Formats: sequence, C-alpha cells, structure tokens
Amino acid sequence: MAELHTGVGRQRGARPWPRPRRIATLSVHTSPLHQPGTGDAGGMNVYILEVARRLAEADVEVEIFTRATSGDLPPVVETAPGVHVRHVTSGPLEGLTKEELPGQLCAFTAGVLRTEASRPPGHYDLIHSHYWLSGQVGWLAKERWGVPLVHTAHTLAKVKNAQLAAGDRPEPKARVIGEEQVVTEADRLVANTTVEARDLIDRYGADPARVAVVEPGVDLDRFRPAPGNRDRVAVEARRRLGLPATGYVVAFVGRIQPLKAPDVLIRAVAALREHDPVLADQVTVVICGGPSGSGLDRPTALMELAGTLGVADRVCFLPPQTGDDLPALYRAADLVAVPSYNESFGLVALEAQACGTPVVAAAVGGLVTAVRDQVSGVLIDGHDPADWARTLGRLLPDRPHRAELARGAARHARNFSWHRTASGLLTVYGEAIAAHRARLASELACGPAMSCSW
Repeated sequence: MAELHTGVGRQRGARPWPRPRRIATLSVHTSPLHQPGTGDAGGMNVYILEVARRLAEADVEVEIFTRATSGDLPPVVETAPGVHVRHVTSGPLEGLTKEELPGQLCAFTAGVLRTEASRPPGHYDLIHSHYWLSGQVGWLAKERWGVPLVHTAHTLAKVKNAQLAAGDRPEPKARVIGEEQVVTEADRLVANTTVEARDLIDRYGADPARVAVVEPGVDLDRFRPAPGNRDRVAVEARRRLGLPATGYVVAFVGRIQPLKAPDVLIRAVAALREHDPVLADQVTVVICGGPSGSGLDRPTALMELAGTLGVADRVCFLPPQTGDDLPALYRAADLVAVPSYNESFGLVALEAQACGTPVVAAAVGGLVTAVRDQVSGVLIDGHDPADWARTLGRLLPDRPHRAELARGAARHARNFSWHRTASGLLTVYGEAIAAHRARLASELACGPAMSCSW
C-alpha cells in the first residue's frame, strides 16, 4: 500500500498552503445540536461542532447545513462566533429514519444550493461533508460551486457488514454504491486513523494520494481528572449520579444498538458471577445512552437480557448525560467499557481516558489508536463474554494496576486535542484548494479544444 499522509504532520512542511475563509459543512442525517447518545447522534456530532469551533477561532467561518427535524428550530443558530448551523427543510420534520433519508437528498441539496445562490459568487471556498449521505450532496454542490470537496466517512458500510453484530441488519447495497461514488468524487478523504485509511484504499479503491489521516480530539478543558483525591472524587461523582458509593463501577456510554455491543458487558458480568460471585456482587454496570438504529426495534432488550441472565440487580440504566454530568460519570467509574464491533475512532474511550479512567475496549477499528493497550487501558480480541469477564475479574481487584493505567490514560489523552485536529484539517483543506486551483489553471492553459493530463 502507498504511504499514507497525516494531515497534522504535513503542516510542519515549509510550503504555505492556501487558507479557506469560509467552509460549508454538510451533516444531513444528524445535527451537531442533537444530544449525543440519542437517536443517530454520537461521536460525529461532537466532531463536527468541536472542529467548527476551533476553525472559527482560527478565523475560518463555518456554516453547518443539517436537516430540520422540528418546527420549533430557527432557520439559523449561531453556536459560537463564526459558527452557524442552518436547518434545511427537506421532507417531514419528524418520523424519518436514516434509511429513509436518501429520498430527501434532492430536497436537501436544493436548500443548500439556494442558500449559496443568495450569496456573492465564491462565498464558500470548500465543502466538508460528513457521512455518505452528506457526501452525495457535497458531490453535486462542488460541481455547481466550483470548489473542492473534502469528505469524512466516519463509518463505512463494507467495514460494518464485515464485522456485523449478531442480530444486526447489514447496510444496504445502495449505501455501498453511494460511498463508492463519494470516494471517487471527493478531492480529499479524511480518515480518523490509519486503519480507516487502509479500509478506504483496500475496500473502496481510494487513491492513496487523496487520503489523509487526521485523528479526532477531545475537549481537554471539559474532560480532565478532577483535582483532589481520586477516591473522594469518585464517591462524590457517584453520589451526584445516584450510583453506589462503594464497590466497583464499570460504565458503558453510547447509543444502545447491536453495533455498540453493550450486551457483551452484561453477559460478561453474568459470566463473572458464575466464576467469582463475591466479586460480581460488588460490580455495578452502568449503561448510559438511548436506543438507536436497529436498537429501536427492541428498546428494552438490555433490561430483559439482564433479567434473563439473573444480573438485573447489577445493572443500572442512565439516560444520556449532558454538561458536567458526563465527565462525572467517567470519574465515577473504575473502568469504562467500549465493546463495539466497529468504531472509526471511539471518542468515548478518549473522553474517559482524559478524565483519568482506564478503558477496556474491543481491539477493532480506531479503538486500537484511541486506547494504548496496557498503558491507558486494555484491548480485548473479540467479543466473547468469558474473555471480558476474565479481564474485568483481573483488573477490578488490582487497585495498583488500575492506578497505573489511570495515570497512563490521562497522559495518553493529552496527545489529542480538537485544536490539533483542526490544525490537521486546515492542512488538508489547503492541499485540496491548491490542487483545485492548479487543475483550473491547467484547464485554462490548455484551452477548450485541447486535452490535458495531470
């Protein structure tokens, strides 16, 4: 495979890349204003909003186009100076699933194009689309506006279908085709990790020269170890959230759907109870999030599973947490579990580590980057509950080892920040703009009657 480039690293070169003034960010199926952990809102929402804020701080205006899902929403919301979220009416305001949205892409595209048409020519310097639905819109807009398209997939259908959770539905062929089209048409493809970059190249035939790796970040001001004694901090956080003050807490944070595999954690506690009932009776599993995707088919499935396995007394369900309550949950936990079948990166793992909490995660996708095995947490091959039970049974009683991992977690997380992500993206944007300008100059030099190659 050809050498991959890292957007952050390339910025250190001597060449001054062009800098965009305004960016149109496309997020069709979910708004960055939605609460992560509910519906289709997750790490992508956090990514889009955090990056937009950091770009605006660097004097790059960002306008985020997303689908209107409520009549109560104003047409435009300013979330920070230089960052505006524009709600585009396309289809019914409520009741549409992500799978039904391709039928509304024409209406959404029309709303985006009308907005640009009301502005002076050349208002946007670049388009950054997120997820394949947005990439379809961006593909058309880039041709109409004459600007480059940068695309971030966040998840890929071929990867998800190759690592499908039991009982989950495969992604449809229409999505696979749509992703292939966007990969072909985008001027630059931003991958969260080298693993995702390889998937784009090997599974989708992406040109390695157009693939850049720019790792996501974490808000290190919001997610950080609390000052003071860690035990006292944890007890206070548990009291705040209504969790047991004593014993062990293992937390899952995210959307409740088969892909995220929270059932593995419940099954692991049941397996632990069989082999070490004394330890298992000291463990509280916290499932924090709301049903999403195919998890909506049976929203109470996890509660029923816990009851069937006889561990309902060991499982606590919390709704998605906002504000300071999310960092508090991370600090309340002895371990945070991320048992997903696939993650393009795994922002939950990074947030937990930034709070000084070790992470136990499946060794898949971006989690092998987000978690440094045996330094900031532990990576587990596969999803066998017995393996997860053995890992929990070994780590939870070993206080010195957990303390060492907690220190490593905080150190590891400090290597990531949203400023670093935005800086890497600015490099990718600059390259895309420079290549676009060079292509236009070549076309002008050749003239309409001549054929050019570059």
